[in-house]
Amino acid sequence: MFVPKTEIATMERIVDAIELAAKLPSYQAQAMSWAPKIAAFDPGPIGALMGYDFHLGRDSPQLIEVNTNAGGAFLNVLLARAQKRCCNASQQSAATTQMLDTFEESVFTMFKQEWQRQSAVAMPNRIAIVDNDPKSQFMFLEFQLARQLLQARGIDTVILDPSELDYVDGKLTAHGKPIDMIYNRLVDFAFEEPDHALLKHAYLEGAVVVTPNPHVHAMLANKHNLTLLSDPQTLRAWGLNDAAAECLEKSVPRTKLVSRDEAAALWRTRRQLFLSQLLVMEAKGSIAVAS
Repeated sequence: MFVPKTEIATMERIVDAIELAAKLPSYQAQAMSWAPKIAAFDPGPIGALMGYDFHLGRDSPQLIEVNTNAGGAFLNVLLARAQKRCCNASQQSAATTQMLDTFEESVFTMFKQEWQRQSAVAMPNRIAIVDNDPKSQFMFLEFQLARQLLQARGIDTVILDPSELDYVDGKLTAHGKPIDMIYNRLVDFAFEEPDHALLKHAYLEGAVVVTPNPHVHAMLANKHNLTLLSDPQTLRAWGLNDAAAECLEKSVPRTKLVSRDEAAALWRTRRQLFLSQLLVMEAKGSIAVAS
């Protein structure tokens, strides 16, 4: 399918508004109030390959969720390049061609900038792509494509399960080789599982650069934050400009925290709502969400 340029521009404005709101001190204080303790540590990186999911319907794009461990970029660029060969010239644009031609360099630059936000050294020597039992993951092929891209630009890259990591004397290693940076694909966003204890220790001691990290997830991807992003009145009171607040009001479905006491009422209106753990998002138009 072809997404109109106007829709893409609108989605970009929504992303800008979200990230602007997330910089407000009052927003950050509220987000931290329900975040795990580890999220208070902010080593600098802002999150590689962030994902903002949208539903495209009759109205303007509607935000579904924000993902810090988003997948799909590496696979989608292959599909887009294959599709481009079949498109009519009228369906192609210079901007699309440029994005496809520069994808690998853009991704490499992104990882380099994430590294430099925390480290004074110019480049990492070794990056580990980390997920639980990575070979069994649906996106394992994408991990391989990411490794191929980074290795082609001179960075030794490995794909690891967290159990393969060791942390001794302030050094994180895997199979005897040091790990400088981790491309984090875990869904344990606070590193709370026992198998992630060594990674958590190394991260908190600044022994490894992790992207995306628990702080970024707490500020942007925690679904509790949708209750803030869908409250333009509060955002304005906290200092968000009118244009950004209006943009979010149109694009973020009204979201609220719910309690067990509301179960009966929620069940009666379930066809108009999207339920996500302790959150309720009011359906707008034909919004459909997969969690």
